[in-house]
Amino acid sequence: MGLTLAEKLIARAAGRDEVRPGETVTVRVDLAMMHDSSGPRRIAPILERLGAKVWDPERIVLVSDHWVPAVDAQSAEILAITRRWARENNIEAFYDMVGICHVVLPQGGHLRPGMFAVGGDSHSTTGGAFGCYMFGVGSTDMAGVLVTGETWLKVPESIALDWSGKLQRGVCAKDINLALCAHLGLGGAEYAAVEFTGSLIAELGMEERMTLSNMAAELGAQAGLIAPDETTTEWLEAAGGNPGEAAPWRSDKDAEYSATHEFDAGSLEPQVAAPHSPANAAPASSYKGVAIDQAYIGACTGAKLADLHMAAQVLDGRQVARGTRLLVAPASRRDMMQADTDGTLAKLMGAGAIMMPIGCGACAGFGGGVLAEDEVCISSTSRNFQGRMGAQSSKVYLASPYAVAAAAVAGEIRDPREFLAKG
Repeated sequence: MGLTLAEKLIARAAGRDEVRPGETVTVRVDLAMMHDSSGPRRIAPILERLGAKVWDPERIVLVSDHWVPAVDAQSAEILAITRRWARENNIEAFYDMVGICHVVLPQGGHLRPGMFAVGGDSHSTTGGAFGCYMFGVGSTDMAGVLVTGETWLKVPESIALDWSGKLQRGVCAKDINLALCAHLGLGGAEYAAVEFTGSLIAELGMEERMTLSNMAAELGAQAGLIAPDETTTEWLEAAGGNPGEAAPWRSDKDAEYSATHEFDAGSLEPQVAAPHSPANAAPASSYKGVAIDQAYIGACTGAKLADLHMAAQVLDGRQVARGTRLLVAPASRRDMMQADTDGTLAKLMGAGAIMMPIGCGACAGFGGGVLAEDEVCISSTSRNFQGRMGAQSSKVYLASPYAVAAAAVAGEIRDPREFLAKG
């Protein structure tokens, strides 16, 4: 019996020819990623108590993205701790206020197919888009990784999510994610390694693949994998990284999945998830007419360059509705600069968008863009749990950048295809 992509990646890290679901193995970690919120401020005290040093500074990537820019003494101190720890431990790969960790990591050329990596954040599953086995760990486990360069895991079952056909105009990876949350439910792939397969996946660009792998976390999956190909290699080379070998990192034809779910991309409509769960997803038309106070395009899930391009397609030549505010927080400095160069930012700001600092921002309830009591927001972020983006009584609807931009123009939730069909 052949091996799934997940089993191949874990076997390589464990120094074995093969592994099977249910086994517990110790694995070598190729890379550990942390950010300012989950990293030094929590892990440094653990290492100090142990009297331990990091195993390999060159295999650690540190990013400040949650508490940036500092808005009070507390956030300033957290950032100061992060910067001081980076200096004291000779962390050369420290990205300070240049973007969100899950986007900066591949843009910095740190990922390549075949790697085994861990991150101090649940959306570390984003690394799976590059043929890496990557998942999120807590501070205690991360401290163990930093000292030993190893961790352990129980080999998960693999689930195939097979998408065939072509997406309609105005439908994107975010709609796929929301549809999967509704279909499988939050935790519907708990502790599984989900693998996105099918003819559609092969046609998607890397940023759309990143969105898919990112929100595998909402399904409860440990990893969200996509087999690397020429698209992966070309993207990594452009980022200045070492793409390594893509060919070995794909599931064998006779590999065994615990389940295979097949979907027709052509029948998928733009999705919107109602408060307070990504699993409350339904066609955008189901929520037509819901008035909004704020539209938010941000986060690792929804503010990459491709996401900004989607929003600009809707906003170009239009204006944000009176009484509605549109906030845009690009996912990285690189994405923002490219969007400036190609005219995307001009289209967004010309429509009335308010540009926000680069970083996690309101997605995680930090800085500008948080919501007041009873306010309604439509957001391109990954989660709409109660109180996540501000006041407990606020309501957040999740959608694609297309649909967020459409709602900003209309002042209410609408099917974005209405706007893309015009002009």
